Amino acid sequence: MPKFKLPAVGSIVATVVLLIVVAGVTLGLIYIKGGKQEAAAAAAKATPEFSAAVVSAEVHLTPYTRIRTAIGTVRALRSIMLRNELAGTVRAVSLATGTVVEKGDLLVELDVAVEQAQLAALDAEARLAETMLGRMERALKQQGASAADVDRARAQRDMAVANVARLTALIEQKRLRAPFRATVGLVDLHVGQYLEPGTQIASLQGIDDAVHIDFAVTQDVARSLTVGVPIDVIVTPGGTAVKAKITALDARVDANTRNTWIRAELRGVTPLPQPGASVRVSVPVAAEQEVAVVPVSALRRGPEGSSVWVLQDAGGQLRAQPRRVVSGASIGDQVIIESGLEVGELIAAEGSFKIKYPGMLVTLPQQASPGGGADAADNSGGGN
Repeated sequence: MPKFKLPAVGSIVATVVLLIVVAGVTLGLIYIKGGKQEAAAAAAKATPEFSAAVVSAEVHLTPYTRIRTAIGTVRALRSIMLRNELAGTVRAVSLATGTVVEKGDLLVELDVAVEQAQLAALDAEARLAETMLGRMERALKQQGASAADVDRARAQRDMAVANVARLTALIEQKRLRAPFRATVGLVDLHVGQYLEPGTQIASLQGIDDAVHIDFAVTQDVARSLTVGVPIDVIVTPGGTAVKAKITALDARVDANTRNTWIRAELRGVTPLPQPGASVRVSVPVAAEQEVAVVPVSALRRGPEGSSVWVLQDAGGQLRAQPRRVVSGASIGDQVIIESGLEVGELIAAEGSFKIKYPGMLVTLPQQASPGGGADAADNSGGGN
């Protein structure tokens, strides 16, 4: 039978010792690793998560009327270009640029010396004709004249009186008077100057408590407008809008521009804009409706469009998530949201620049702890 040689006792002991050492090292490593994990977890719990302190706002509805803007021109309610009907030499000038004239004031007088002499002769003929008519009427009573003689005398008297009236009116036509209270435009007229009929002398812009605003809109917009519709007029850039009312719509559409002229009346504004000035007009093109709005400060604009940070509840905490939106017109400090948000959703209205990534924790002013959220947000913003 073969003989087996048992291992030496020393070898067995050495092996057992080695196994004990390896087991001890392994257990030690496991203990150390577990301790580090527990320490890391504890440290994570001890360190607060960075957050962004923001001011929130709810998406809400507000009344809105869609409008179109146009540039309007101010017109005086009464405006004329002063012209002379008859030719003549200027005898007197009583108007100056920028002055205010009252209705009936004599502004320009042309020389009427010849007409005055002719008027004196015609007046004498009229008096003679009146005398002759009286004599004929007395003679008729005494049968010294016929009824035909009286009729002829009366006709001559009437013709003489008519000639006096005609020349008097002609003389008056050479005296140009203000037809209404007005401000005088530029004047370049001198005594002794000869004027052809129809010479432009000066513009007269009526002084009233209202002015006209003329502006053009496209034909589709014009179809939605009627007399009496209120419009907004901004007289000065950056100024407050004032109300005017549409008073007339042109019955024609311009064949070249396809626009229709509209006239509105602006009343009760002090001071009124000067005739010829341009103003900005806002015209309603649809009935009032409710639209969703958010503060303009909440909107973030970028190459891919507009977005907002929506604040959503996550286990009792608010976290920010980006949301693409389609924005519309501005209403004061708010902007219309055409799509992308629902009424009642909470969004970051101010401080959204502090939000660095989707899902970031946010705090509201009333939620921020004295030493935590808001300061942490500022520090996180600076570190990133």
